[in-house]
Amino acid sequence: MVIPALQAAATLGSCLQAVLAQDVDTEFDITIAVGPSNDDTWAIAEAAASTNPNVRVVDNPSGATPAALNLAIAASAGPIIARVDAQSILPAGYLRRASETLARTGAANVGGIQRPVGGHGRQAIIAEAMASPFGPGPARFRRDGEEGPVDTVYLGVFSRAALEAVGGFDESMRRNQDYDLNWRLRAAGHQVWFDPELVVEYRPRPTLGRLWDQHWQYGAWKRYSLLRAPKSLRIRQLVAPALVVGLAFSLGALFAGSLLGLVIPVIYLVAAIFASTRCEVTGLSNRMVLLAAFATIHLGWGSGFLVGRRGG
Repeated sequence: MVIPALQAAATLGSCLQAVLAQDVDTEFDITIAVGPSNDDTWAIAEAAASTNPNVRVVDNPSGATPAALNLAIAASAGPIIARVDAQSILPAGYLRRASETLARTGAANVGGIQRPVGGHGRQAIIAEAMASPFGPGPARFRRDGEEGPVDTVYLGVFSRAALEAVGGFDESMRRNQDYDLNWRLRAAGHQVWFDPELVVEYRPRPTLGRLWDQHWQYGAWKRYSLLRAPKSLRIRQLVAPALVVGLAFSLGALFAGSLLGLVIPVIYLVAAIFASTRCEVTGLSNRMVLLAAFATIHLGWGSGFLVGRRGG
């Protein structure tokens, strides 16, 4: 297993606990690539390595996720590579099930569902927004669906041979590196396989500001990856940028004195309110935060796609 970790002291301990509890027939190694962190990420990783001979820690000076993954993969052994994020918690039996699915299907990468789980306060509300079909979108890895080939999956358990054949993770892709890798795997004739039995808990960003920053970067890097591989475009990826453009025109119409400028904002607000009623959020103030989280996801991603720079 390979784990990129940066400023992950709040989640790395529980992540490692779930990883070490995996029930498999053979031993597996765990490589943690730690980037420059000013919290206790290094201490937690080194403590795990000191008490378990199968855990090793490598330095990731750049702090970039794809570089961390490639460094960890190079330091690991075995024919199967399981990617794990420091913000994720694997369910019992994850590695066994994923390995069996990998062998059964002959796929190059197997993954499942990302299930956002917030601790408390705004993080819990943001988790509800992330889990809603109205939030980040209809990609199958965000909700239940039928098993089978897909564009991309959450995390991923890879055939090392296939992963190395396409050159591993592209270190120029600081974001969207998973989709880019899965696109290259599929272009090389491999399958990316979705298994809905693989449900992984994910800790989302705890504040709206960090949520905006995350999705702004996602949008900017998605535009860059589409310029490199235009055939990877999916219509759903244009919805958030179209919303931003529509709202900009609406603002212009309102300044010009036309009430037609209210159409798109009202339609969006009604849709967001309807989606919020299907989330497990109570209380007016919490529901307002949920609506703000929806807008943060959509406008952050759409704005980043339109004008964001790859630097951040």
